[in-house]
Amino acid sequence: MTTKTASIASVRSGLAASILALTIGVALLTVSGMAQATVLHDAAHDQRHAMAFPCH
Repeated sequence: MTTKTASIASVRSGLAASILALTIGVALLTVSGMAQATVLHDAAHDQRHAMAFPCH
């Protein structure tokens, strides 16, 4: 593999990772923006208990 080919492959993999991260980020913002506050609170509360983090 030449240096130019390796460089192109590196750019493509970085671009693919960036697009995936952007897609997941937008999806998380959309879902959390549409969810009701009680649903978000309950999910965070359950996550704290799952991580054995005291919350009350």
